[in-house]
Amino acid sequence: MPRKGILVDRPYERLTREQVELIHRASMQILTDPGLISFNGEAVDILHSHGAAVESIAGDHQSWQVKIPEQLVLKALDTAPKTVKLGARNPDNALIMHGDEPRVYFITGSETNIWLDVDFPTYVNKADPTREIRVPEFKPRRGTVDDLCQSAHVCEHLEMVDGYIRTVNIQDRDITEENKDANKFFASLNNNTKHFMSGLTSLKQLDNVVRMAELIAGGKKALEDNPIISFITCLVKSPLQFVDDTTATFIEVCRRGLPVAVSSSPQAGTTAPIKEAGIMAQINAEVLAGITLGQMVKPGTPVLYGSVPVRARMDTLGDSYGSVETSQYNIDCVQMARFYRLPNYSTSGVCDSKIPGQQSSIERLFSDIVVAMSGPQFLHCAFGLLDCNSVFCLLQAVLDDAHFKMIEFFLRQPRIDQPELEAMLKQIREVVATPQKLYIGHIRPLLRSGEISGIYPFEGSGEADDVFELAYERMKELLARPVDYIDRKTTARIFEEIPGILPRLNIYENRS
Repeated sequence: MPRKGILVDRPYERLTREQVELIHRASMQILTDPGLISFNGEAVDILHSHGAAVESIAGDHQSWQVKIPEQLVLKALDTAPKTVKLGARNPDNALIMHGDEPRVYFITGSETNIWLDVDFPTYVNKADPTREIRVPEFKPRRGTVDDLCQSAHVCEHLEMVDGYIRTVNIQDRDITEENKDANKFFASLNNNTKHFMSGLTSLKQLDNVVRMAELIAGGKKALEDNPIISFITCLVKSPLQFVDDTTATFIEVCRRGLPVAVSSSPQAGTTAPIKEAGIMAQINAEVLAGITLGQMVKPGTPVLYGSVPVRARMDTLGDSYGSVETSQYNIDCVQMARFYRLPNYSTSGVCDSKIPGQQSSIERLFSDIVVAMSGPQFLHCAFGLLDCNSVFCLLQAVLDDAHFKMIEFFLRQPRIDQPELEAMLKQIREVVATPQKLYIGHIRPLLRSGEISGIYPFEGSGEADDVFELAYERMKELLARPVDYIDRKTTARIFEEIPGILPRLNIYENRS
């Protein structure tokens, strides 16, 4: 059985049906005037061969103006699957996403350069020398392969994590452009049995990565039936530009028929209009252009309508993921994807804070709650991410899991029907007739049934705020749990056939 996710019965919607259709029509106009600029010649040839108007642009870098007629977009939307399966090493972790069903799966990500360690040194209270205090200290450093293995390991055991996007950029001295993809895919897949999505560092490594997935899944046909990996490709650079290298990667992934997220990430105020109508018309046009190209390459390619819109900070013009508008844009994109009946890759929980704390919790929970309520299928909910997605902290990921458990409970559908009300009326009459007039005796049967929310798992004792310490202990407990590694025989074949994987990642050789 696949993972159940959370079905949002009545998803929160900001846009009316008329506004959704207005955005759709505006996007169709954008794709014909001004169209988009492509720096990838193969994409231009594919689009032109299907009827798009193409004109060469003079300049230092070869590029083309491409205008995509509405009928080409509509045809692509017809051939794009409305149901997408993302498989997993453990079939029970597969994700089945229907574009018109607001069933939410919580996914980690993205790839950060900085790993944030935490330590708890002991200090003596100056006012009371007999009292010692442990205060968390956070230390940033470059991420490594070992960090990626730890992240995948912990996320395997986090209850609310439904799928895994690599969380840290591996920057070991023996990691190069030629071997990075093989190592990040192997490290992630070996330490996690959930679905794995990633981008590619080098298109040259696509065949090796796909072959690795085939070996793990049990062959080419088995990988088609159970796609344990998928790809995210930011082929669009806002505003309205197909980037050369990522577009080339996107085309090759589509040729192999593997699931792919078409991602666009405009920044309102710099690379997109800051007004809601403007950024929505533009991002929708950018995503539809990518989906259209993908369906031209191979009709029926499983695609996710990917959206990572953000608002610019007004002081530095950097990303402001914690702003209210960022959540508004994301919710709008969920509605646009549902309008096309396509599964949606959405974003929430990203914050501007550099370390875990009050600002981090407030910004994260606000967007996590409201975006989850809108019902995106594939919710990249920034487990453990800080500082506008540039820092990953494993402690924060453990905290996030507890918060998403609370959101899951909040999104449960109310159990109110005639039999339930009749039972409650009987209970009320019984209690009112007693001298104590208390309902305590009726609580006990519900305590272990899951019908009552649990206490916050990192609740402190007395006046102490022990949240970080308790979460740290939970993190260590998760790291101590066993890992369901890829079996010895398959691991041996991977190391034989896939070049560049670091020998220290072979747990069987290192044990002997």
